[in-house]
Amino acid sequence: MKKLLFDLFPLILFFLAFRFADIYVATGVAMAASIAQILWLRLTRRTIEGTHWINLTVIVVFGGATLLLHDDTFIKWKPTVLYWLFAVILLGARLFTGRNLMRRLMGDKVALPDQAWNRLNDSWAGFFIASGALNLYVAFSGRFTESQWVNFKVFGLMILLLLFVVVQSVWLGRHIQADASTDTPPAKPTDPS
Repeated sequence: MKKLLFDLFPLILFFLAFRFADIYVATGVAMAASIAQILWLRLTRRTIEGTHWINLTVIVVFGGATLLLHDDTFIKWKPTVLYWLFAVILLGARLFTGRNLMRRLMGDKVALPDQAWNRLNDSWAGFFIASGALNLYVAFSGRFTESQWVNFKVFGLMILLLLFVVVQSVWLGRHIQADASTDTPPAKPTDPS
């Protein structure tokens, strides 16, 4: 739970700053929080994950463009770029190097056949692609206000992620049970006498 809250720290501060100020202040706060997050991990000698570096790079580039050009278009593109970048990394690693990053991430916790690992990897990539597209729709379709987009970015995308994780967990649970049942030899009938 502490790790989840730590990872959500910039997003939570973005939301609070938007509520008390505007999109530009919120963008600056999110950038500062992301930089502070990396500095804290360095100072405490904790592992800085690749996702932290990717998120920092995207927020600095798109947040910086938002502040420099005073145009909120860039910060609205940030979730889409981040999600699509994750999708490209997942699919690219599997297609071009033969490495399944979901297996690398979870392989020591879950045993699955190759086909299941590939499905898991591809389903996460698909989720990221769909979430990125949905963000663009909410941000730029003209049907939603900036405040509604911020709520969607903070809460909507998080709820979608949690629902996806639940569906993935159910799928994994069923697949693991099926896998385990094929490895267990059938029970021998007992002699009633």
